Amino acid sequence: MTIWPFVLVQQPNPSARLLNHERIHLRQQLELLLLPFYIWYFAEYGYYRLRGLRHYEAYRSIRFEREAFTHDHNLDYLNKRPFWAFLNVQ
Repeated sequence: MTIWPFVLVQQPNPSARLLNHERIHLRQQLELLLLPFYIWYFAEYGYYRLRGLRHYEAYRSIRFEREAFTHDHNLDYLNKRPFWAFLNVQ
């Protein structure tokens, strides 16, 4: 879980992929100046829940999560990531 500027993990030695996933969220939060990120994030989650998706499905449907899950394996992604790339995630 990422709450600017902290990455909170349960594991003592998180994987590089998990840390990269959370760093993508840090970049997203910074781009949206924090508060709008959280409002958007929870609004999308609520939208998907209201449409009938279960918790995990709604969580994975959030555009910020889609970007992070799509690119978390690419440890070089943040070096080349376009500004507001979450808008272009399929």
